[in-house]
Amino acid sequence: MLQKYSDWIRNQAYELGFSFIGFAKAEQMDDEARRLEQWLNAGYHGEMGYMANHFDKRIDPRKLVEGAKTVITLLHNYYPEKTQTDPDAPKIARYAYGEDYHFVLKEKLKILIGFIQTNIGEINGRAFTDSAPILERDWARRSGTGWVGKNTLLIHPKQGSYFFLAELILDLELVYDAPMKDYCGRCRRCIDACPTEAIAENGYFMDGSKCISYLTIELRDKIPDFFKDKMENWMFGCDICQEVCPWNRFAKKHTEPAFDPHPTLLELKKDDWAEITQDVFSQLFKKSAVKRTKFMGLKRNIDFLNP
Repeated sequence: MLQKYSDWIRNQAYELGFSFIGFAKAEQMDDEARRLEQWLNAGYHGEMGYMANHFDKRIDPRKLVEGAKTVITLLHNYYPEKTQTDPDAPKIARYAYGEDYHFVLKEKLKILIGFIQTNIGEINGRAFTDSAPILERDWARRSGTGWVGKNTLLIHPKQGSYFFLAELILDLELVYDAPMKDYCGRCRRCIDACPTEAIAENGYFMDGSKCISYLTIELRDKIPDFFKDKMENWMFGCDICQEVCPWNRFAKKHTEPAFDPHPTLLELKKDDWAEITQDVFSQLFKKSAVKRTKFMGLKRNIDFLNP
């Protein structure tokens, strides 16, 4: 029966557009807890104070869902067919081209939980996508949906790393998947390509306070002058460590219309971005994750790139 339920949930996830899915036993993560504590003690979370909150819940999903037995990890592709046309225009990370993934994936997860409860029974569970204290990449690794690469991103050998991660934590026992082997080998392209040296010399450890994504999204204060000429023209997020990753040669175009960009977004030129107004910002990013920076935050980033 456990295999039947596992196969049925897997098939339903694929029907909803998820690319990969895996199951892991819900339990306390001792090794990951020590690694998180080390990362926090080093101050690598910068101003992301929330990363230090709810430590006990972050390392044990049973504190998020009473009686939890399984953490289901789902990967949803967001790799776009096209990118920005003007090579001199300030750049936006690919994940933010379309609608905010929080809302798109949360709706899919809601449908999936509904299916489970209708067809299996009164299952207690919660859905998450970057919306709670969960070590998403660690659960993804444990569930066999990829390995955590030297750039600290989850990598799947068939399609690379351009994925959103989402989770269901259920009080339902299922057939658990085994972790996947690490295939980074001796490659260090992401380490060498990072312009701010945010990735540790041997990889697998990220100083978040140096990451361009942190500087352009999470940091509320002025971007330190130290990073002048190191931003590689990124105004929202950064894809450098994904662009150089050999595994992303297998990336495939997503099939989710909600992740398609606004019709004019990719055509805007450098001068258009320099002269962007509040009205244009609101039109372009009405449903986008870019709204997180607000207009003044994005303008700050653009001005920092072009003083």
